[in-house]
Amino acid sequence: MTAEGFVARFLTRRVGGMLWRNTVVSTGVFLLGLVVLWVLVEFFQVDRVIAAALSFAVSTSLHYVLGREWVFHGTERKAGRGFAIFLVNALVGLGVTVGLFWVLVAFTTINYLVARVIVSMFAGLAMFALNGVWNFRQI
Repeated sequence: MTAEGFVARFLTRRVGGMLWRNTVVSTGVFLLGLVVLWVLVEFFQVDRVIAAALSFAVSTSLHYVLGREWVFHGTERKAGRGFAIFLVNALVGLGVTVGLFWVLVAFTTINYLVARVIVSMFAGLAMFALNGVWNFRQI
């Protein structure tokens, strides 16, 4: 498959709908993750980078459940195997999230919550593409 053909797979109304639903789910679980991050840092004095990783794990698990049922509804992949692949994809997202988060909080004066918002956009799109193509095979 050519690069143009691969990109064309993403530029359809159906995939646009999935991206919209994924955005709704991602935003909801992201907000939950942000609250978890804030609680861990502000109330439990957990290191900001470790707290970002923990909050990412919580929101990612919920994202799988909601994504499987609503975003990529109709996937034929078994739930257990799908969750395992989702976790592999999440490790990519976790690497992007924690790595970029660390860079932003270590080398800029950006507030850690703002940094998390910025980072989420990059990680979220990467995870949507990986899951749509590789895991749920809907794109």
